[in-house]
Amino acid sequence: MTAPAKRLLLSLLLVLLCLATIGCDGNSSNPGGHQTPTAIVLPKPTLPPGVQFPTLAELASRFPRLHLLEVHGAPIFDQSSGVPLSYYHGPVMHTSTSYAIFWEPPRLQDGTLTHVNPTYNSLIERYLRDIGGSSLYKVTTQYYDQKGHITNSSALGGVWVDHSSYPASACRDVYTPHGCLSDVQIQAEVTKAMRINKWTASLTHLFFVFTAWGEGSCYDSANCAFSLYCAYHSYYSLNKQQVLYANMPYTATVLDNCGLPVSPNHDIDADSTISVVSHEQMETVTDPYIDAWRDSSYNEIGDKCAWNFGPPVLDKGLANVEWNGHFYLVQQEWSNATRGCTLRG
Repeated sequence: MTAPAKRLLLSLLLVLLCLATIGCDGNSSNPGGHQTPTAIVLPKPTLPPGVQFPTLAELASRFPRLHLLEVHGAPIFDQSSGVPLSYYHGPVMHTSTSYAIFWEPPRLQDGTLTHVNPTYNSLIERYLRDIGGSSLYKVTTQYYDQKGHITNSSALGGVWVDHSSYPASACRDVYTPHGCLSDVQIQAEVTKAMRINKWTASLTHLFFVFTAWGEGSCYDSANCAFSLYCAYHSYYSLNKQQVLYANMPYTATVLDNCGLPVSPNHDIDADSTISVVSHEQMETVTDPYIDAWRDSSYNEIGDKCAWNFGPPVLDKGLANVEWNGHFYLVQQEWSNATRGCTLRG
């Protein structure tokens, strides 16, 4: 073969290799011709000056019934260690039924107008219907208590929209100067919803309280939404029953601290809150009373993979899971079986 022919053949081979691997434009090829991101890059958080983040162990000693998802700028999560979750003898949720309480008055406590996006509620409800039987929920089935393993079974049990006014602010935070709820007030809303809708407390029932844009919450004067946490799960006693609930502030109040950078459902507010819902739900299922599954640093199944989404390879780079034909972007969960973070059980 002549030298010009060899050069031509080499050029053709390089072109074919380029088309098969990087698409000749530096982007990884995929069926849609779009770049496949290797990781989700979260917004740079805007944190109060001099804020000191407590460790999960410190929080556990101060608030034994509470477990926070700290904002994504908090350097507390143990994402790299292979230390497994250990069992601390408490019960797990063998199945789960979720109840969505949307507390949405037209104004905050000081009269400031508030809102939720038009598809906010419906997308959250759809997630709570889709999660049962999903690959993500299956991750929890390796965990157990004395009565057996968690099963891949979760359902949406009820929805209630409450347009009544928020009570007088019981706290104040730099990010939510127009209104703020205490944990006691959030518990009271759960109790009210249970009474009106005839819902009951159970180890299989989890109540989510979703508040509107701009409404804050503080577990105490030093632990407030958006400056410290994006959500938390906890429980309280009512008529000799333990009520499992999660406080879900409107993540888009401070998207830089609690939000996502992309939106598979064209509603960044809803998608950001769904991401946080998945964290709180998986943790409550595996550690409802904060005495079941965690590691030695008090990381629960979600903490060890908090804000870790893996490659968003679906929906043109906007999602990482698809359930029942619906796309979501949710964080990975910790698997003892693989000693790592995963989206699939």
